[in-house]
Amino acid sequence: MIAIIDFGSQYTQLIARRVREAHVFCEVLPYWTTIEELQKYSGIIISGSPKSVKTTDAPKPAEKIFEMGKPVLGLCYGMQLMASMLGGEVEKGKAGEYGRTQTCLDTKNQLFYGLNTESTVWMSHGDHVVKIPGGFEKIASSQTCGIAGIQNTTKNLYGIQFHPEVSHTENGQLIIENFIFKMCKEEPNWKMSAFANDQIEKIKEQVGNDHVIAGVSGGVDSVVTAVLLYKAIGKQLHTFFVDHGLLRQNEREEVESALTNLGLEPMIIDCEESFLSQLEGVTDPEQKRKIIGRLFIEEFENVTKSIPNAKWRIECIFTVFYLIFEELFKFFCRQCLNKWVLRHIGLDDDFAVRYF
Repeated sequence: MIAIIDFGSQYTQLIARRVREAHVFCEVLPYWTTIEELQKYSGIIISGSPKSVKTTDAPKPAEKIFEMGKPVLGLCYGMQLMASMLGGEVEKGKAGEYGRTQTCLDTKNQLFYGLNTESTVWMSHGDHVVKIPGGFEKIASSQTCGIAGIQNTTKNLYGIQFHPEVSHTENGQLIIENFIFKMCKEEPNWKMSAFANDQIEKIKEQVGNDHVIAGVSGGVDSVVTAVLLYKAIGKQLHTFFVDHGLLRQNEREEVESALTNLGLEPMIIDCEESFLSQLEGVTDPEQKRKIIGRLFIEEFENVTKSIPNAKWRIECIFTVFYLIFEELFKFFCRQCLNKWVLRHIGLDDDFAVRYF
């Protein structure tokens, strides 16, 4: 199992996808994950970041992450972190590198095994490593980035300035597979279907005979969650869909039909009048967001009261909204993030945001 340490890169989920496409399971973790929590993983990939290691508030991983003895691959910001934390030097470049870049790779090393010496890769950085740490060697360079890749095979540490996870990098998938198979010694034996079955069993164990209420929007996140729950606990699941009057034409009927075909039998909460009446005359987008957020939660609370034997509540309505703010504020503490999210959907700071 591979750990992907997220430092706010726009490509973090793409890294995870590439690992899973190689039939190896991985988990995306926040940068404050502890050494103890990382012990169960066979290898670690450190993502890029919009931040700079040169700033005083630059987010950093656990101090001894490079001393665990586990294979670590740093991508872009991840490589710069590795270099700066281990005694190398990082500076702001005279010119950043953005887009496709011709790069020279040392294909004698295991990370670039099977690649061409001259390869097109995807760069996106302003800072770059100007001095590698002791015990490391350079394994890649470009015209404007003299050190585009480093490795310390004794400590199993690797860093590359470019992004192998994006399709613009030639044979980028092979670089990721070289790391997870050759360095981490993983086997390509994981499948999404096996993961789904595992989650279903975990839900059965955790929920037991309890009843669950789940708000379903019709989007991927909430529907997948609801389907997994339904496969695990069947009629103990109670789903509902909020028609707030702001849907696309025929969307209510389409969502209701799709959910019914999946066996979910959703309750349709018709609250168009409530939403539209409170939004009438409001032109400020921020105020609209707060009104909509508050009304959604109020409707959820009303449904909860109608099913008193339900002990679990699954709320996926704000998944996309929450993820947007998570990307913006993931460098702050979780409590600060909660407050920002709650305030922007019109709720008090003491409203409980729970993580599972």
